[in-house]
Order: sequence, then C-alpha cells, then structure tokens
Amino acid sequence: MTIDPNKYRGIFPAFYACYDDDGEISPERVQALTEHLISKGVKGLYVGGSSGECIYQSVEDRKVTLENVMKVARGKATIIAHVACNNTKDSVELAKHAEAQGVDAIASIPPIYFRLPEYSIAGYWNDISAAAPNTDFIIYNIPQLAGTALTPSLLTTMLKNPKVAGVKNSSMPTQDIQIFKAMGGKDFIVFNGPDEQLVSGRAMGADGGIGGTYAVMPELILKINELVSKGEIERAREIQYQVNDIIALMVSGHANLYAVMKEVLRINENVNIGGVRKPLENLTEDDLPIAQQAAARIREAIAAL
Repeated sequence: MTIDPNKYRGIFPAFYACYDDDGEISPERVQALTEHLISKGVKGLYVGGSSGECIYQSVEDRKVTLENVMKVARGKATIIAHVACNNTKDSVELAKHAEAQGVDAIASIPPIYFRLPEYSIAGYWNDISAAAPNTDFIIYNIPQLAGTALTPSLLTTMLKNPKVAGVKNSSMPTQDIQIFKAMGGKDFIVFNGPDEQLVSGRAMGADGGIGGTYAVMPELILKINELVSKGEIERAREIQYQVNDIIALMVSGHANLYAVMKEVLRINENVNIGGVRKPLENLTEDDLPIAQQAAARIREAIAAL
C-alpha cells in the first residue's frame, strides 16, 4: 500500500465529544462541529482521541461520532480516527468500522494501566492495523498519560508494518520528533502534539500538528503553521505565546479544560456541543468569567492577525 504523506501535512484539530442536553452523543451536533471546523480551512480532523473523551465512551458512542463526522467530511478533509480501547477486541472492532467509513488513517495509543512489554504493545498495534488492511496507521505517543513511551526499539519493530505512516507525538521533548523522522524516512509523518510547542515542534521537523485546543482558535494555529512554513519564526513565536497564555487561562478554573473550551465555542462561534462526561468536571458559576475572558482574548488575537 502506498502512503500519501501530503494529505497529512497540516493542522488537525482534535475533535470534541458532542453531547445532547441529556449527555448522550448528538449526531446533529457532531455534524455541526464538523462543518464548522472544515469551514475554517483545517487540513483534517483527529476523531475519537483524548479530546473526544474516548476513554469515557462506549464502542457504540464512538461509532456514532465517527459516522456523523464522515457524513460531512468525506472528500472534504483528511480524517484520522483514533480507535484504541483498553483491549484488543474492542479496538479491532473500531478499526474495522473506521475503515468501512472510509477514513484516511486509524490511530492508537498503547494499552494503558498494565505495564506491558514492547512485544505485547507491538502485537496490539499490529492486530489493530491488520483489522483495517487498506488504511494507514498512526502511532499515538503520549507517555505522560499512557504510561508507555514510544522508544526507538519499539518504533523499529512497528516500521516493519508497511501501513505505519507516522506518529502523533505528544511527548514533551521535541528531540523525539527528530528521532522519529530520522527513523521513518522522508515520507514518514510526525505530528506535533503539545499545543504549547507547535512552533518548536515544527522547527524540529514536524509535518503539522494535532491539538486539543485547536478547535477553539483554528485561525491562530493555522497562522502559526503558515508563518513557520515561511520561515517567519519570530512572528510565529509571538502568536504561540498568545496561544499559550490563552491555554493557561482555560485550565485555571475548577472545570475541566474541555468544558471551558466548549463554552468558548458557544460564546465565539455559536456552536453548542454540550458539556463533558463525568468524571470530567463541567462548568461552575465561577468558571464562566474564565471562559468569557478566554473567548475575548481569542477574538482579539484573531483580529490582530
């Protein structure tokens, strides 16, 4: 299978969980958020990951979300579906479903909780990949949450699988981007994960970014990416600092970050996708000024572009 790296080079907002007023998946709100983000000019969407509250959703919840993303996005954007569950059986089911929906790639974190040896992690990823034999596979490296890091030895094993197209790298050392790019070769895709270091990740060779805060300020993220591509690092860094200040504000309250960002979307874009699913914390009265201030800062920063 030939992998086309060009369809992965760019900015991919991590897609948020979209709930109705009773806390269930809302197909209508999934479609509305998909339309909204595509209208902003992003390269694609990363569906079903941390920002999608995947570990708090059932297999059926995740299928419904992806189906409704694809109803809008098919042929309009590159779609990467994160399919990992904490067991191979459910992950394989989601991988088969994602391929049937026509996604461009599937992605997976390693299994969490038990500290598995690298050969077990490789086996898990290869089983998932084999369930979607016509679809690219993206490794999701987020050791600070998964408890397992993508090492050079594990990546060496995974590169024997010709469907492995790249890595979503959310580890903090940007040198990991350099290492993974060198190991995978010129067409191997590495996405920068930590939103606060998109400039440095791109400078170290990342082909683009996948980020949880991108969806509330895609204009700023797209501008950073454009400026880095042009070599205008100083201006890109200025916008990155604004983005980082906004993120610091959004995580400063009682509520979970995603609850705050969903309120920002309501304020700035009139996009209502509900709250968050427990045990994540929803907005309190004291969090509303934080969301309002973050929304205002985003508007001001966009106006200054």
